[in-house]
Amino acid sequence: MTQRMDYNAATPAGMKALGGVYGHVLQSGLPKVLVDLVYLRVSQINGCAYCIDMHSRDLLKEGVTVDKLVLVPAWREAGGLFSATERAALAWAETVTRVADTGVPDAAYAAAAGVFGEQQLADLTIAIGLMNAYNRMAISFRAVPAAAAR
Repeated sequence: MTQRMDYNAATPAGMKALGGVYGHVLQSGLPKVLVDLVYLRVSQINGCAYCIDMHSRDLLKEGVTVDKLVLVPAWREAGGLFSATERAALAWAETVTRVADTGVPDAAYAAAAGVFGEQQLADLTIAIGLMNAYNRMAISFRAVPAAAAR
Protein backbone atom coordinates (compact mmCIF):
# COMPACT_ATOMS: atom_id res chain seq x y z
CA MET A 1 0.00 0.00 0.00
CA THR A 2 1.30 3.42 -0.92
CA GLN A 3 0.52 6.55 1.02
CA ARG A 4 -1.71 8.85 -1.04
CA MET A 5 -0.35 12.09 0.38
CA ASP A 6 1.54 13.48 3.33
CA TYR A 7 -1.38 15.13 5.10
CA ASN A 8 0.94 16.60 7.72
CA ALA A 9 2.68 18.56 4.96
CA ALA A 10 -0.55 19.35 3.12
CA THR A 11 -2.19 20.99 6.15
CA PRO A 12 0.35 21.75 8.85
CA ALA A 13 -2.01 24.19 10.58
CA GLY A 14 -4.82 21.62 10.62
CA MET A 15 -2.58 18.91 12.02
CA LYS A 16 -1.17 21.38 14.56
CA ALA A 17 -4.75 22.09 15.67
CA LEU A 18 -5.36 18.36 16.18
CA GLY A 19 -2.04 18.24 18.03
CA GLY A 20 -3.34 20.93 20.37
CA VAL A 21 -6.30 18.74 21.22
CA TYR A 22 -3.91 15.82 21.75
CA GLY A 23 -1.93 18.04 24.14
CA HIS A 24 -5.12 18.88 26.03
CA VAL A 25 -5.88 15.18 26.47
CA LEU A 26 -2.33 14.55 27.76
CA GLN A 27 -2.76 17.35 30.32
CA SER A 28 -6.31 16.30 31.30
CA GLY A 29 -5.30 14.09 34.19
CA LEU A 30 -6.63 10.93 32.56
CA PRO A 31 -4.02 8.16 32.96
CA LYS A 32 -1.86 7.81 29.84
CA VAL A 33 -2.27 4.03 29.66
CA LEU A 34 -6.05 4.41 29.89
CA VAL A 35 -6.08 6.96 27.06
CA ASP A 36 -3.77 4.81 24.93
CA LEU A 37 -6.00 1.75 25.50
CA VAL A 38 -8.94 3.84 24.30
CA TYR A 39 -6.94 5.10 21.31
CA LEU A 40 -6.06 1.51 20.43
CA ARG A 41 -9.65 0.26 20.74
CA VAL A 42 -11.04 3.12 18.64
CA SER A 43 -8.38 2.42 16.01
CA GLN A 44 -9.25 -1.29 16.01
CA ILE A 45 -12.94 -0.53 15.50
CA ASN A 46 -12.08 1.80 12.61
CA GLY A 47 -9.52 -0.60 11.11
CA CYS A 48 -6.68 1.94 11.15
CA ALA A 49 -3.49 -0.11 10.75
CA TYR A 50 -1.24 2.94 11.18
CA CYS A 51 -2.82 3.87 14.53
CA ILE A 52 -3.15 0.27 15.77
CA ASP A 53 0.57 -0.17 15.15
CA MET A 54 1.49 3.12 16.86
CA HIS A 55 -0.70 2.71 19.94
CA SER A 56 0.28 -0.94 20.42
CA ARG A 57 3.93 0.12 20.45
CA ASP A 58 3.14 2.97 22.87
CA LEU A 59 1.35 0.61 25.25
CA LEU A 60 4.20 -1.89 25.17
CA LYS A 61 6.66 0.93 26.00
CA GLU A 62 4.40 1.91 28.90
CA GLY A 63 4.69 -1.61 30.32
CA VAL A 64 1.38 -3.09 29.21
CA THR A 65 1.89 -6.81 28.73
CA VAL A 66 1.45 -8.54 25.40
CA ASP A 67 -1.19 -10.72 27.08
CA LYS A 68 -3.30 -7.66 27.85
CA LEU A 69 -2.57 -5.93 24.56
CA VAL A 70 -3.83 -8.81 22.41
CA LEU A 71 -7.04 -9.02 24.43
CA VAL A 72 -8.09 -5.39 23.94
CA PRO A 73 -10.58 -6.36 21.18
CA ALA A 74 -12.13 -8.93 23.54
CA TRP A 75 -11.80 -6.97 26.79
CA ARG A 76 -15.27 -8.04 27.97
CA GLU A 77 -14.16 -11.68 28.04
CA ALA A 78 -10.73 -10.99 29.56
CA GLY A 79 -11.75 -11.53 33.18
CA GLY A 80 -9.94 -9.27 35.62
CA LEU A 81 -7.18 -8.32 33.20
CA PHE A 82 -8.80 -4.91 32.70
CA SER A 83 -9.68 -2.71 35.66
CA ALA A 84 -13.22 -1.43 36.19
CA THR A 85 -12.08 2.02 35.01
CA GLU A 86 -10.50 0.56 31.86
CA ARG A 87 -13.64 -1.47 31.12
CA ALA A 88 -15.81 1.64 31.53
CA ALA A 89 -13.52 3.66 29.24
CA LEU A 90 -13.43 0.92 26.59
CA ALA A 91 -17.22 0.51 26.67
CA TRP A 92 -17.67 4.28 26.30
CA ALA A 93 -15.10 4.38 23.48
CA GLU A 94 -16.99 1.67 21.60
CA THR A 95 -20.43 3.26 21.88
CA VAL A 96 -19.18 6.76 21.05
CA THR A 97 -17.10 5.53 18.09
CA ARG A 98 -20.13 3.66 16.76
CA VAL A 99 -22.44 6.63 17.39
CA ALA A 100 -24.23 6.24 14.03
CA ASP A 101 -25.30 2.74 15.10
CA THR A 102 -25.66 3.17 18.86
CA GLY A 103 -27.01 6.69 19.30
CA VAL A 104 -25.07 6.51 22.61
CA PRO A 105 -27.85 5.09 24.80
CA ASP A 106 -28.73 6.55 28.18
CA ALA A 107 -27.61 3.33 29.85
CA ALA A 108 -24.14 3.65 28.30
CA TYR A 109 -23.91 7.24 29.50
CA ALA A 110 -25.07 6.28 33.00
CA ALA A 111 -22.48 3.50 33.18
CA ALA A 112 -19.65 5.81 32.10
CA ALA A 113 -20.85 8.66 34.33
CA GLY A 114 -20.88 6.24 37.25
CA VAL A 115 -17.12 5.80 36.90
CA PHE A 116 -15.90 9.15 35.58
CA GLY A 117 -16.58 12.66 36.82
CA GLU A 118 -18.03 15.19 34.38
CA GLN A 119 -14.67 16.67 33.33
CA GLN A 120 -13.08 13.22 33.01
CA LEU A 121 -15.95 11.96 30.87
CA ALA A 122 -15.89 15.07 28.68
CA ASP A 123 -12.10 14.78 28.25
CA LEU A 124 -12.38 11.05 27.54
CA THR A 125 -14.98 11.82 24.87
CA ILE A 126 -12.66 14.45 23.38
CA ALA A 127 -9.93 11.78 23.24
CA ILE A 128 -12.31 9.38 21.48
CA GLY A 129 -13.36 12.03 18.97
CA LEU A 130 -9.73 12.99 18.36
CA MET A 131 -8.71 9.40 17.64
CA ASN A 132 -11.64 9.00 15.28
CA ALA A 133 -10.38 12.11 13.42
CA TYR A 134 -6.79 10.80 13.30
CA ASN A 135 -8.07 7.40 12.10
CA ARG A 136 -9.95 9.06 9.27
CA MET A 137 -6.86 10.99 8.20
CA ALA A 138 -4.58 7.94 8.30
CA ILE A 139 -7.06 5.63 6.55
CA SER A 140 -8.13 8.17 3.91
CA PHE A 141 -4.57 8.96 2.90
CA ARG A 142 -3.17 5.45 3.46
CA ALA A 143 -0.61 6.24 6.17
CA VAL A 144 1.84 3.34 6.25
CA PRO A 145 2.25 1.60 9.63
CA ALA A 146 5.80 1.46 11.01
CA ALA A 147 5.67 -2.34 10.87
CA ALA A 148 4.93 -2.24 7.12
CA ALA A 149 7.41 0.53 6.32
CA ARG A 150 10.43 -1.65 7.02
